[in-house]
Amino acid sequence: MLYALICTDKPGALQVRLDNRPAHIEFLKSLGNGLKAAGPFLDDDGNMTGSLVVIEASNRDEALAISQEDPYAKADLFESVEIRPWNWVVKNPEAA
Repeated sequence: MLYALICTDKPGALQVRLDNRPAHIEFLKSLGNGLKAAGPFLDDDGNMTGSLVVIEASNRDEALAISQEDPYAKADLFESVEIRPWNWVVKNPEAA
């Protein structure tokens, strides 16, 4: 099942994000085919304010465990993380 991790940064935490970004990108790459999509949310000025990460996991507990291994989570960047099951209906490259 796919899960959307909707992560909101703590206010004023842009530097924490920037400092941990290389490790975060490497973590995402390490997920291999289990990572379906990822990218930052932006404010009106183009500054990163959160993340959307779509992963494949067996269940919500596994999705939570994966999310907790993210270097951003370990750096305490996020004010909140919402984990929601997600159905990729349109433009899913894996749907035949």
